[in-house]
Amino acid sequence: MAVEAELKFQVPARRLATIAQGRVPGGKAGTRATSDLLSTYFDTTKCRLKRHGLTLRVRRDGHTHVQTVKSANGAEFGRGEWESEIRGHVPHLGKADGTPLEPIASKKLRRKLKPVFETSVRRITLPIRTRRSEIELAIDRGRIIAGPRSSPIAELELELKSGRPVDLFRMAKTLERKSQAELDLRSKSDRGYALARGEEHPVMSADGIMLDANMSAGGAFRIVARATARHFSGNANAVRRGDAEGIHQMRVGLRRLRAAISLFSGILSRTGREKAKTDLKWLSNELAPAREIDVFVKDNIEPASRDALLRRGGKAIRQEFSERRERAFERARKAVCSERFRALLIDTLQWIESGSTIAPDQGKTRIGKFARDVLHRRIKKVRKDGRHLDRMSARERHKFRIGIKKLRYAIEFFESLFADKGEQKQLARLSKHMKNIQDALGSLNDFVAHHEMAVDAALHAPRRNGRAGAFASGVIVGREDRAVKPLMATAAREVRALEKF
Repeated sequence: MAVEAELKFQVPARRLATIAQGRVPGGKAGTRATSDLLSTYFDTTKCRLKRHGLTLRVRRDGHTHVQTVKSANGAEFGRGEWESEIRGHVPHLGKADGTPLEPIASKKLRRKLKPVFETSVRRITLPIRTRRSEIELAIDRGRIIAGPRSSPIAELELELKSGRPVDLFRMAKTLERKSQAELDLRSKSDRGYALARGEEHPVMSADGIMLDANMSAGGAFRIVARATARHFSGNANAVRRGDAEGIHQMRVGLRRLRAAISLFSGILSRTGREKAKTDLKWLSNELAPAREIDVFVKDNIEPASRDALLRRGGKAIRQEFSERRERAFERARKAVCSERFRALLIDTLQWIESGSTIAPDQGKTRIGKFARDVLHRRIKKVRKDGRHLDRMSARERHKFRIGIKKLRYAIEFFESLFADKGEQKQLARLSKHMKNIQDALGSLNDFVAHHEMAVDAALHAPRRNGRAGAFASGVIVGREDRAVKPLMATAAREVRALEKF
């Protein structure tokens, strides 16, 4: 087995052409090589391999066929890769011995395997010498094909052949500055599976996280952090397209990574941690107005604009908030098109993978014990704080809701560690109570933001629609105010249910 320590980038076409000519910033290029690669990816109709975190590929390079099994679930940086030469273009599962595919490589699986998609690529390869490391630079241009659908490939990969990961990241940062290269944590197989589903530009949701109870807490943190980084970064194109769900999922991914940093804080060193938190918070803040206004427009403004009672006022306030929504979406788009965002992606991944991220001796605790301790401590705190819910201010309720959210994320991160059915059911019930509390308090928190936006809109409305807009704003706020008591009752009931855990 080989472990690929590699970084993949999307690069503007004109910059990619310059690099292909051998002008590589930050290193000395060797002799270039060119090859035409046709790769076919296999899976079952229900994508069983993908659900196990595996990919099975047969690549034709000239007259040679190479079967490759890849796994992305390792605790260390990179992906496990197992290659073997085979005859023909059909997978040979007998060659899967000693790979993660072996446990499920039955005759039944062999019969169910079929081509899902293929990639056709012209690859230019350049060996790069930089400081004390050997890095291979690969430039791929071609297409992903899934039935009648296809999508272009124009990307660059850096693979550490020998030497230090720090040199790999140093070259990545140089490429980002000189060539506007943007780190892309999605693989070709991610794009291929999406294209096969008819989703050329998918919004990325959270992946499931699989942990082994015997692995170290430090290794588990890297798996969790890598998955959450993939979640938020995988929605960059959706944010650029102005996709509201893409903005929401990027924010969720950011919150999950920030929650992971908080949950694992006891084993993390201070080196680089505060910078990572600052960068992630900056991006969250740039996206927040777009999400808040989008929810307000869809849930309140648009229904109000169709209400005969509000007439002109409803239409006026809809126009006002539609314009605000466009400005907020443009702010989000500019953030993910910025140099700061591109640097954030590389810096965050480097911090996750750095040997200095985990505090000496702290990260060696088994994740099974670590997870139980974290869940026990967090549940105890939520129960204690929840007893004072009815006396909390809006700010205190918001802080309490953040604690609820972190506990929910902890359950998501650690649920694979609990094999006992009784424990699984208990965690599922706990998560359901957490979600109900989070939803109720989230709506209350939204009301506070909506109230501020509605008042601001009324105060700054154009004179010709001022009274009508103010009236519509007042009606909208009044309707939300009537929902406060039922939501508080729901939150209080769900908090009392936590005493059982």
